[in-house]
Amino acid sequence: MKFDNGKQRFFIKVLLVLLLLLVLLTCNAGKEHSMNCTTEVDPLPISHEFSQPGDFVIGGIVSQVYLVHETPSFEKQPSQMLINEPLSEPKNYQHILALAFAIKEINENPLFLPNITWGFHILNSYYNARMTNKAILSLLSTQQRFVPNYKCAVLKNPAAVIGGLDSETSVNMATIIANYKMPQLTYGSFSPTQNDGTPFSSLYQMVPKEAYQYMGVIRLLQHFNWEWIGLLAVDDDRGDRFLQSVAPLLSENGICFAFSLRLPKLTYLNDLTDSVLRQAEMFLTVFEDKARVCFIYAEHPAQFVSRLLLFLAPLVPFPPLHKVWIVTSQWDFESISFQRIWDIESFHGTISFAVHSKQPPRFQHFLQAINPSWAKGDGFIQNFWEQAFSCSLKVSDILGDSENACTGEEKLETLPGILFEMNMTGHSYNVYNAVYAVAHALHMIYQSRSNNRRWLDGEKTVVQNIQPWQVVPLSACNEKCHPGYSRQKKEGEKFCCYDCVPCPEGMISEKKDADICVQCPRGHYPNHHQNKCVPKTISFLSYKEALGILLATLAISFSLVTALVLGTFVKYRNTPIVKANNRGITYILLISLFHCFLSSLLFIGRPGKVTCLLRHTTFVIVFSVAISSVLAKTMIVVLAFMSSKPGSRMRSLVGRKVAYSVALSCSLVQVCICILWLSTSPPFPDMDTFSMNEKIILECNEGSAVMFYCVLGYMGFLAIVSFIVAFLARKLPDSFNEAKFITFSMLVFCSVWLSFIPTYLSTKGKSMVAVEIFSILVSGAGLLACIFSPKCYILVLRPELNNRGLLINRKK
Repeated sequence: MKFDNGKQRFFIKVLLVLLLLLVLLTCNAGKEHSMNCTTEVDPLPISHEFSQPGDFVIGGIVSQVYLVHETPSFEKQPSQMLINEPLSEPKNYQHILALAFAIKEINENPLFLPNITWGFHILNSYYNARMTNKAILSLLSTQQRFVPNYKCAVLKNPAAVIGGLDSETSVNMATIIANYKMPQLTYGSFSPTQNDGTPFSSLYQMVPKEAYQYMGVIRLLQHFNWEWIGLLAVDDDRGDRFLQSVAPLLSENGICFAFSLRLPKLTYLNDLTDSVLRQAEMFLTVFEDKARVCFIYAEHPAQFVSRLLLFLAPLVPFPPLHKVWIVTSQWDFESISFQRIWDIESFHGTISFAVHSKQPPRFQHFLQAINPSWAKGDGFIQNFWEQAFSCSLKVSDILGDSENACTGEEKLETLPGILFEMNMTGHSYNVYNAVYAVAHALHMIYQSRSNNRRWLDGEKTVVQNIQPWQVVPLSACNEKCHPGYSRQKKEGEKFCCYDCVPCPEGMISEKKDADICVQCPRGHYPNHHQNKCVPKTISFLSYKEALGILLATLAISFSLVTALVLGTFVKYRNTPIVKANNRGITYILLISLFHCFLSSLLFIGRPGKVTCLLRHTTFVIVFSVAISSVLAKTMIVVLAFMSSKPGSRMRSLVGRKVAYSVALSCSLVQVCICILWLSTSPPFPDMDTFSMNEKIILECNEGSAVMFYCVLGYMGFLAIVSFIVAFLARKLPDSFNEAKFITFSMLVFCSVWLSFIPTYLSTKGKSMVAVEIFSILVSGAGLLACIFSPKCYILVLRPELNNRGLLINRKK
């Protein structure tokens, strides 16, 4: 959704004017009872201080009251242009009470320098550099006289100074205090370095360095997978240091920031409208960006401007906020007096770093005793009481029985937490510990035990417990890549912005936002979603599956048929049809076919060392014997025809010896090739884990592919030679035309094995084995059927045709 910035700017200006009028009216209500807006003598008076005398005095610079004035110029004397009464942060009054309470406890404790009293001198900084410097110089002057470095009366410089709450106040204090080598203990977050980068030698922090908080934010972002965030920092040197420190940390930990915006710093009253307008335009960027998390670094009074804008947000046509704010320990979520009625819903869900705090005994009892007259010299109590309880302590109000008059009996525990807390806050606890740190140090010095100085443990910042309603959707430039995808960088954009591409086939990614996809380990394969590796199943042609049972049944059936044919030929061995074409070669052919069918059983079952050695060698040898026998039978037909011619010299070659020689010699060549194969690179059991995605193929590795194709090639060579010879002799006069039958059988045989080679090479696993078994069975069955079925028909069904006369007539 797009918004018209011009219209929004107009709305904001109108609302700001109305709001400022409301603030002025609120602050000036009861003007007749207010203090004068100008000073008589000192143009820059410090009206808010609290002191208690003692042998040792601890100084304190606190930040409770705002000094709001116009932009200074060289045209007139500087003046405090207060809006009726100073604006106060009632919640920060507890810092003053924590210091007073610690001094009270030390004075009542006999273990701390008996007979020596402790005092304090607390002044307000007004969040202003000039007033902070004057407050420090006042601590170094004779009391009631602003004469720094001159001992006009009894001068008691503080033993140490505690302050300030924000970095700017602390730096302004340290610039002067460092010259006096006076210890300064800060109770707010602060980087104790000067402008040139050198540290202040006498400055001590009661909270860890801000760098620890930054790493805490990094861990928080990683915990919730927030990788696309926005950065907002106050527009000054501290904001620059923040961005310079945080940006590299985010990049090192895989987190991107969508934008980095600067919060305007409010210094003078005239800056208020411009500051809010600048921040409103900046918030438009925040609202429209898809980053759901914003990390804010700001101190007073930039927080006031943010609070003001968030208060106006429901009145301006902004889109819904839906952001999670992460802030550091400087944010205390306090309200100044006129903000007490403002809704703080905008801060709901904010994750803040809080300074660790404990509850000292009797502190709440101490708070319950506080009233407008509880201590003499408390220059903060009147302003605090009136603005916290919205009443007046002026004498005229009390005598006039005004409805707004304070009774003095109001109870602090009735105030809302946004104005005051009864439990000691983190910053107050730092003040409390700082007082005790100074007291322990001085106590040790006076006890001459400086070498055994006791140091209090440093405080730790902790993240508040995250409630379920604080969790928001993923804050990222784009959605995370799911498992099964990998990140691909988008050109021209930050590294947190990327595309998600599916993993290539055969690869996986198991976690979100994987940089690369990886191969599964051997024996595993990617699942359908490519986000997990699944163990592969073992695959081989088993006797237990349907295909294995079918092929085994066929092999046994064909072998039984072959045995039956052999038995028939043996039974009728003395008949003319059996004696024709060399009875011995016929027996050899049938026996080899019988073993050919049985050899196919070696291909079924789990491959083993022995079966792998026997599979192909047995198959090619017995098939070579069968083909050699067919070739021998065909040669007998050719030689018989050639010898029948008058004067032929081929008559001496016709006989059993030639047929046996052909069959034996051709078979021995195959046997020699197999022996060479087994002696050099024999087949062995192997596992193929790559050919099939989901299965591990148990197979017999040929050992040498060259030798494997040599034995197949030689068998094919014998088959082609047999086919050619049989084809040429198909029309020669022969008993029962056996040459024609041999031609058909070799045609079937060659067709089967020529189609086997491409099919064998294109299949894997048990399918490849099944193709090979099928080729063995079909080619063997082709030889058996084409050559022997006509003869079996005559032997069994037409015995009258089985006589010598018919054979002679056929030959003629």
